[in-house]
Amino acid sequence: MLYEITDLTAETKYYGRDDESLFRAMIKSGKGCIKYGCEGGGCGVCKIQITEGEYERFKNMSRAHVSEEEEKEGIVLACCVKPKSDITLAKFKKN
Repeated sequence: MLYEITDLTAETKYYGRDDESLFRAMIKSGKGCIKYGCEGGGCGVCKIQITEGEYERFKNMSRAHVSEEEEKEGIVLACCVKPKSDITLAKFKKN
């Protein structure tokens, strides 16, 4: 299934399949503002916040980069989640 991903930080939209990570969808589209990293859930470079929509975590995220509390607030690593509906996201801004 194909879902629309709205990236508020980059002010753009692109599409992602339910069998690929949000990160991979962004790379394939050539849009978005997530930096490249390990793509394995360990570096934390692709940390974002999903503000609307459903997703599935299919890979472990390093707790050094995303705490359990953050994950409950929709803060995830884009390389570790797949869309399960249309998604709205913003790049995570560190305090």
